[in-house]
Amino acid sequence: MEFFHKTTRFPFMHTRKVWYGLSAVVILGSLVLVGLRGLNLGIDFTGGVVIETRFPDAPNIDRLRAALAQAKIEGAQVQAFGSSRDILVRLPPDPNVKGDVIGARIVELFRPIDAGVKLQSTEDVGAQVGQELFVKGAWALTATLVLILVYVLIRFTPKLALGAIFAVLHDPIAVVGFFALTRMTFDLTAISAILAVIGYSLNDTVIVFDRIRERARTARRIPVAQVIDESINQTLSRTIMTKLVTLLVVVALLIFGGQTLHSFSAALVIGIVAGTYSSIYISSAIALDLGLRSEDLLERKATKPEEVDGLP
Repeated sequence: MEFFHKTTRFPFMHTRKVWYGLSAVVILGSLVLVGLRGLNLGIDFTGGVVIETRFPDAPNIDRLRAALAQAKIEGAQVQAFGSSRDILVRLPPDPNVKGDVIGARIVELFRPIDAGVKLQSTEDVGAQVGQELFVKGAWALTATLVLILVYVLIRFTPKLALGAIFAVLHDPIAVVGFFALTRMTFDLTAISAILAVIGYSLNDTVIVFDRIRERARTARRIPVAQVIDESINQTLSRTIMTKLVTLLVVVALLIFGGQTLHSFSAALVIGIVAGTYSSIYISSAIALDLGLRSEDLLERKATKPEEVDGLP
């Protein structure tokens, strides 16, 4: 199945400097937003109170959230865990109220919905634990980027590898900038979405690079810019088709997945859009401006000693 009935002929490399400008605005804007406004870190990173409750029957989670909102309890996260009858409530830290008192109040708010609700446990999560999680998440992102750079360096040329790493950096920065702009809660699910976006974007970039290398072998007299344009156009239909199908699922999660999956699905939507753009306009274009040549795309066979000796 193809999105376009015929192979397109868009001159992507001809307009690459315009898209460089757009990427610069996105990256600089994201960094400025993060520096000035910061991220609205979730309870995973700031610490708080974790309350476990159990119901006789599976409750309506939307009704539980509405009860907390009506009681003006802000920042509460309600989700099922273990089974549909076990409900976990996460609340921001409150130094003036002990965790046990908060747990008892939550249960009282849930009783009108189901009188059989019971408090299983209440646990205070310190800010230090949240900071450790944030640092570990940052290290996970860093390690992912380093391993990607090593992989692309081994598989392709250094110029293509630098283009790929720029594209991979472009996408998570755009996602983080979106969270800083919207003040949406940034938690562990957002970091997991960013890691998924990085892998998804790299997959598209590698497919384009493979096609560029294949095209360069059969068209050695064609300029590199034209080879890149033809390769991107040949993979464009597949790229758009797969991204649209993925977006249908992710948008459904964003709309119907509830509060628990809101950050995760929002990060995926922004990341998929940014990843599609970067795999087309950033990775290959940067490699071209770094001086990519047809010779860089051709595999070089090692010359045997006897072949060298036989040369005139």
